[in-house]
Amino acid sequence: MKTSNKIKFLSTTALSKELKMNVKEVFQILLNDGLIKRIDDNWVLTEKGEKLGGTLKKHPRAGEYIAWNESIRDNKIFTSTNTEVLLNATALSNHFGVSKLKMNPILSELGFVQKAIKGWTVTKLGLSIGGKQLEYDKTGVPYVNWPESILHNKRLVETMNELQGNEPEENKTSDTGNSLGFRDKFEAKHRSADGHYVRSRAEMLIDNWLYMSEIVHAYERKLPVEEDVYTDFYLPVGKVYIEYWGLENDPRYAARKQEKLKIYEKYGFNLIELQDADIQNLDDILPKKLLKFGIQAY
Repeated sequence: MKTSNKIKFLSTTALSKELKMNVKEVFQILLNDGLIKRIDDNWVLTEKGEKLGGTLKKHPRAGEYIAWNESIRDNKIFTSTNTEVLLNATALSNHFGVSKLKMNPILSELGFVQKAIKGWTVTKLGLSIGGKQLEYDKTGVPYVNWPESILHNKRLVETMNELQGNEPEENKTSDTGNSLGFRDKFEAKHRSADGHYVRSRAEMLIDNWLYMSEIVHAYERKLPVEEDVYTDFYLPVGKVYIEYWGLENDPRYAARKQEKLKIYEKYGFNLIELQDADIQNLDDILPKKLLKFGIQAY
C-alpha cells in the first residue's frame, strides 16, 4: 500500500495565518528577501522564490496567485524578523501626543519621509535610522514603519518638544562640535523684512529675497541629524538648505565649512551654496539654483 507524500502549498494569506503574522508583514519579508517582486500592481515570483518552494496556482475566481511549500514556515527569514517591533505613524503620534494626521508631515519636515502621489516613502535619511518601506496589499499605497529606537531620536524628540512649546535644553556646543565662539562672535542683530534677526547684511539680503519671493523659509534650522549642525536657511518646499559662505579667508571658518559640507554629502541633502559675489546678483542666481530643486521663484 502506497502512502501519500503530497506536498501542501499555502497562499501568502494562509501562510501569514500559520505564522500568526500580519499578511502585509509577510509580503514585505518575502519582498525584502527577494522571493517576490512588485511589477505594476502585481506580485511576481522570482527565481529565488521558486527555489524556496514558491509556485504559481490558479483560483477559479481570484485568478493566478503565488503559493508556498508549507515547509517555508520554518525558514529563518520569518523566525529572525518576527522579533522586531515596528511602529507606524499612528503609534508614533500616540507616543508623542499629537494628531495622527500631523505625524507624517512632521517626519517629512525632518527629511525622514517624503510624500508620494499616494502615501509616504522613506528617504535615504529615514533608511539610515531604520525606516522600513511597506505598502498596503490591496491598494499598493506606500507607508513607512519605524523601529522603537526612533522614539529616542534626538532631532525628532527636539522637534516634538519645540512644536509642543517645551523649552529645549541650551546647546553647550555649536554646529560641527566647535565651541560657542562662532555664534557668540556674530550676534544676530540684523533685522530682515519678515522679522528674522540674522547675523550679517548678506544673510539679511538673502532672507529679504526669499520673503519678497514668497518662499517659506526658516533661519538657522537645525539639521535633522545626530550631529549638532545648523543651516543658514531651510526651505520646507523641496527640502532645500541654503548656506552662505562669507568668511572663507578665515582658516577656522574654512575648516567649519568643510565639516558641514561632508555632513550635507553624507545625508544626501539638497544644498544651495552662495558666495560673496552672489549677493548682489540674487535675482539672477537664486531662481536658477532653486529651479534645480523644483522651486519656482517667480
